[in-house]
Order: sequence, then C-alpha cells, then structure tokens
Amino acid sequence: MSSASKARRLGKYFILLDNLLVIFGFFVVFPLISIHFVDQLGWAASLVGAALALRQLSQQGLGLFGGALADHLGARPMIVTGMLLRAAGFFAMAAAHTPWLLFASCVLSGLGGSLFDPPRAALIAKLTRPRERSRFYSILMMQDSAGAVLAALLGSWLLRFDFRWVGWVGGTIFVVAALMNRLLLPPYRISTRRAPVFEGIRQVLADKPYRTLMLTFSGYHALVVQIMLMLPIAIKQMANDPRAVGWMYMLESALSLGLLYPLARFCDRRYTLQGRFMAGLALMTLSLAAMALAHHLATMFLLLASFYLGSILAEPARENLVANLADPARRGSYMGFGRIGLALGGAVGYLAGGSLYDLGQALHRPALPWLALGCIGAGTLYSLRRQFSAPHGLRHAAYAVAD
Repeated sequence: MSSASKARRLGKYFILLDNLLVIFGFFVVFPLISIHFVDQLGWAASLVGAALALRQLSQQGLGLFGGALADHLGARPMIVTGMLLRAAGFFAMAAAHTPWLLFASCVLSGLGGSLFDPPRAALIAKLTRPRERSRFYSILMMQDSAGAVLAALLGSWLLRFDFRWVGWVGGTIFVVAALMNRLLLPPYRISTRRAPVFEGIRQVLADKPYRTLMLTFSGYHALVVQIMLMLPIAIKQMANDPRAVGWMYMLESALSLGLLYPLARFCDRRYTLQGRFMAGLALMTLSLAAMALAHHLATMFLLLASFYLGSILAEPARENLVANLADPARRGSYMGFGRIGLALGGAVGYLAGGSLYDLGQALHRPALPWLALGCIGAGTLYSLRRQFSAPHGLRHAAYAVAD
C-alpha cells in the first residue's frame, strides 16, 4: 500500500471517530432545546425558533469565512478553536434562564460550528475518491443516526434531572473532541495551494451555477431542521411522554443502519445524484404535508418513517454534489459556502415553523405549519428541476473528477 493510500485510509478512520464525538455532543443537547424551553418552561415556540435560527445563521451563514480561513491556515487550528467555542456555547446554554442568554449561547455555539464544520467537510472531500464518496457519506450518515439516537436517549434521561446536565455533558464532549483533534489530527492542508482569504471568497461568489444551487438547497434544509423543532414537539404532544423524542431517533437509526449503505450501492450504479436527491426531497415533502392529516401517534410515526427514507435518499446525494462541484484549489471556501443553504433554509425553517405553530395553535388550525412546509418543498423541487435541466453544464459537472 502506497504512503498516500495509507494516509487516506488513516484519515478516514480519524474522520469517523471525530464525527461520532461531534454528533454525540450535538444531539445530547439540541433535540431537547424545544422540549425544555417550550414544553417545560412555557416559552413561545416562535421565541425558541428564533434562537435556533440564530445558531443556524451564525454557523452556516459564516461558513464561507471559516472555510476560507481554513484554506489559508490549515484544518487543525480552525477545528480545535471552533470546537472549544461550541463547548462554551453549550456551557452557557446550561445556565440559560432568559431569552437573551439562550440567544447568546446559540450564537456562540454557531460561531464555533462556522469554524470547525467547513474544514471537516473539506477533509472528507480531500481524503475520499469521487467513486467512493457516496458510500463514505452513507457510512457517516449511519454513524450520525446511531450516535443521534444514543445521544437523544441520554439527553432525555438527563433532562429528567435538570437541563443543566444536558448542556454540561454536551459541552464536555466537545472539549474532548477539541483535545483529540489537537493531539491526533495531522496538519493537513485542505486545498491544493495556499491563497489569501478573500481570494477564495471572491472565486466562490463568482461561480454562479454553484452559488445558485447552494441557495436553492435552502428549501430542502427548511424541511430537514423540523427534526429539531416541529417534529419533537408534535411527537411529544401526541405521545404525552418526553421519551417519545428518543423513539424518533431510534426509528431513524433503524432505517439508516438498515438501508443507507445498501441503497447507496444500489443507486450508485443506476441513478444520477440529481435524480436521487429530487426523489428523496419529493418523499420528504409529501410526508410533511400529510402530517396535517395525522391524528394518531401510529400514523405520525409512519409518516416520520417516510420522511426519514426521503432523507436517506437525498442527503448522501446532496453532500456528493457539493463535494464534486468544489474547486480543489479553494476546497474550504467552496465547502463553507456549501452550507449557505443550511443557514438560510434552517433560519426560515425554524422561524416559520415556530411562528406557524404558534399561529396554528391560536387559530385552532394545527395543520397550518405542515401545509406551509409542503409548499416550500414543492417550490424547491420546481427550481431544482429547472437548474438540473439547464444548458450551463451543472448536471455534468457533478461527475467531474476533482482529485
């Protein structure tokens, strides 16, 4: 085995270990935020949605700058600094007793993510070959699902004592992750050449097809983030048991572990990345819209399973599209801007989901947020279909070998 192949293999093992810690630390805390502040403390869902939107905007909206800094300075210093900021945000969240403190903790957590997430994504693109990338993303998603369910169960158990334990445990996990990256992560350069920070930013913003596609992904992310806001609230209220939030992630974990990798292998040989993404998004859209008619817990979980299946189809394809379209000379900047859809879509999803939930409760129209989410998904599908069929070459660029 060549030294380059060995370095890639060891790097991928490290990414898997690092990803497990990041997912566990995140999901110990975030699925419980809406339960604690809305259901336990009685805060308005729109208020908590605004705090979550601030976290989303501060992390994903500033990802381009974090990625550009990583192109210039390297991956390790940005990852370590970002994880320590995320830990500080979770420690502050543990003590949050006013909306302003919750907002501040969410922003601090998001700033940390804006520093460590783009270089981590760029490392995956650097260390994986295009032909194996889809399957590696599927393995990461399987790990995400397993880690999420275990972390959510732990967080639900800690919440029975005090939410402060939830924040403290999540923050401690990120401190451990920061130390591991500082001691074990080699000083990888994530781009093929070092360049001034703003040069990478200018190049990404000038790439119109890439920029348009990443912005269009906002609609997809507006649906995905409901796993953190609308779905936990709806499931908990139907079940009248906070442990039902853990059941949500158990369902996702079972589907992901059973289907992600086999589906990736099957689809890699038969379907385009664009087709897989749009099929998954269509299934997610129909599932959320149909929740307007769900009045029983069993029906809700059936639709939830359909939503997760759509995500299993869509997410590896989306990650692969973003990575394949990134310029290797500006990999951090491209991967950072690749999160802009999550910034905008996440903010819209949290704000609209929380506000429409409150409005629906006030008007006795609980179907309102679900129907609105269905409209967002339908509009996104229409826009993507136009882009993927346009003659500017985007549909072929996704398959370009960027290594």
